[in-house]
Parts: sequence; C-alpha cells; structure tokens
Amino acid sequence: MNEELLRECFQRLRKDAAAGIDDLTKEQYAENFDANLSNLIERLHRMAYRPQPVRRVYIPKPGSDQPRPLGIPCFEDKLVQAGLVRILESVIEQDFIEDSYGFRPGRSCHQALRALGETVETKPINHIVEADIKGFFNHVNQEWLMKFLAHRIGDQRVQRMVKRFLKAGVSEDGMVTVSDEGTPQGGVISPLLANIYLHYTLDLWFEKVVRKNCAGYARMIRYCDDFVVCFQYQADAEKFRRELGKRLEKFGLEVEPTKTRVVAFGRYAVQNAKVRGKRPDTFDFLGFTHYCGTRKNGTGFRVKRVTARKKFTAKLKVFKEWLKKARTKKTAEIWETTTAKLRGHYAYYGVTDNSPGISRFAREVRRLLFKWLNRRGKRGCITWQKFCEMLKRFPLPAPRIKVSMYQISAN
Repeated sequence: MNEELLRECFQRLRKDAAAGIDDLTKEQYAENFDANLSNLIERLHRMAYRPQPVRRVYIPKPGSDQPRPLGIPCFEDKLVQAGLVRILESVIEQDFIEDSYGFRPGRSCHQALRALGETVETKPINHIVEADIKGFFNHVNQEWLMKFLAHRIGDQRVQRMVKRFLKAGVSEDGMVTVSDEGTPQGGVISPLLANIYLHYTLDLWFEKVVRKNCAGYARMIRYCDDFVVCFQYQADAEKFRRELGKRLEKFGLEVEPTKTRVVAFGRYAVQNAKVRGKRPDTFDFLGFTHYCGTRKNGTGFRVKRVTARKKFTAKLKVFKEWLKKARTKKTAEIWETTTAKLRGHYAYYGVTDNSPGISRFAREVRRLLFKWLNRRGKRGCITWQKFCEMLKRFPLPAPRIKVSMYQISAN
C-alpha cells in the first residue's frame, strides 16, 4: 500500500461518485492531494487508519417493490479499498474457478451468457437449476469470511484492515449500526469479498464434491451471487437442489425457495413438453429470459434470449421517473440524456436474438418521451406528427444488436 499504488487507484475512481458521510468528493480531495496522500500512507503504515461508517441510501431494485440498500463509503475509504482490492486480487484471483465471471478483471456478464449458451448447445444438457441466494450481501458471515481470507492472506495487517471495513458500520438517519454479518453493497471491496466467500462456500464444493458424484455432465456458471447449474440428468439436478440449501446453511446463507427450481431445458425440451401437452420451460439469468429455439433456417437447436419481463418493466420505470423529474429541462438536454440511456441499454441488452426486446424498449421510450414533453405546456402542444418530425430531424439511436453470443465481438 504505497504512493504509486494509491495514485493509480485515485486516477481510476469516478469523479461523479456520491460522497459518504463526510461529503468529501474526489475534486475536493485532489485540491491538496500530495499532503492528503502522504498523511493517508503514514496512518496506514502505523495501522492508525480507521474507516468511517458507510452512508446508507436506497435505490430501486429491478423486478421488486423493495428498494436495494447501498452503502456509500467516504472518499478516502474508497481509495484504501481500491488499493486493498489490487493487493488481494494479485494473490486470490488465480484461485477462482474458470466459471466465476462476476466483477473479475477481463470478465463480463456477456461472457457468462456465452458460456451458458455454448454449454447447453454443445453438451448433453437436459435440466437447469435456477438458484437464488436470499439477501446474500446482508447475510455473509463475517467470521467465516475472515477465515477464508486468512487461508490465502497471511499478512495480519491486511486481515485487520479488511475487518475494520466490515466493522465500520452503517450510518442511517443519524444512527450508526454495526453488525456481525453482511458486507455493505456499494463499497469497492464488496464484490471481491463476495467472490471469496462464494468461492469457498459454493464453487469448490460444486467442483470437488457435486460434479464428481454426478452420473452425467454438470457445469455451474456464476456471476457474483447469481448462478445457474446445467445438468445432463434430472436426478443429479434434483439432488443438487436439495443439498444446496444444506450447504449454504452451514455458512449463514439461505436459498430463496420461490426462486430456486429445476427446469427442463435443452435440445429435447420442446418436443418433451409437447408430449405432456405443456409449454417448454424458460429461466432467467443476468436480466435475460432464456428459451429453447432453432436456427434461422428452422433446423438445429439454439438457446435464445429476450429481455426478462421484470427487468424490462423496471428499466422503463426508472426512465419514467427520471423523465418526470427532468421534464422542465431544455429539450436538447433531455434528448441528449435519452440518447445516452438508449445506447447504454442496447450495449447490454442488444445481444443475439434479442431484437424484439430492445425494439420494444425503444418504442416505449419514445412513447414516454412524447407523453412527458407534451405535459410541459398546454395540453396537446406537441402533436404526434410534430413529435415524429422531431425524431426525423434529431433521430434517437436505433435498436441494434451490439453483442454476438457466438463470437468474441459483434461486427
């Protein structure tokens, strides 16, 4: 944890990130950066540095009426956490399994989706376990986490610093609470700690115990606490679903029973469902609903994806709430931000086979834009015809597939 490392971490931190309980921003910290950095390093080296409580805020949670709690650390705490992440990653990153994709260098959601599609299409997969861990970040057992960390990190100063962050507490409505479980979502270090926890509680157990005892092929693909498991045989899938709860319970975690199930999925799922007089199963993973399909020529099995209904509704709701607040701004500013939001949506959801999902989203965004621009003045001040003329003159980004599920990058 030296000057060179922290300077590099400082450059990478976002300028527009929300401030913690001290209201200090990156710009303000930079005004006297050299002195601040020297003082920080001196306190770190003599273990006098004490993290401050994180500021609790709530943001909308896609697909849920309950908001998602976030903990916003103070700026200096973000800087120290970023340094700790770099140090810990240099040791622990090599230990993680290949099928762990969440918040790791050079890995992404799209890579996890590709791995899932490739597995189902090229391996003898007939069943998928769709699993959910109930309130994962709120129920991480800190004692177990420190044991897992100590397994690979021998430096007790690093261990003590991580523990101080876990025990820093949460500030909400002027009250500070400290808990023996959980890692606050929002901290730079939280995703890495989550990966360490799930590496020992879930990944190694699956690789060394579950998969070796399966009668057929099995593969788990995980993105942080969101994961699915592919199985050749239903008996293996059902056994995993039963034992998953027992395994997680040992480490203070709980399976969400309403979101954990075994679904029939694979190249024979459609015809088997027809025999039973039912529709083929689908499942959700990383914001997409996966369903069984065929190639464009009508032959050959393909895994296809469309934006999950809950995510679609939640994204539109967030856009609508922003538009209601921003409708008093200049039209050019609203147009520019809408353009940025659409591009961001296409960049993630614009994957192979999801043209209907992103096209529908674009239509709904245009409809909302017309509705709220029309409410700024006298009713009917902007007709649909006039709005279409605006779209011709200042076109919004057209929905386009940006990510191929069958090659490294889209054309």
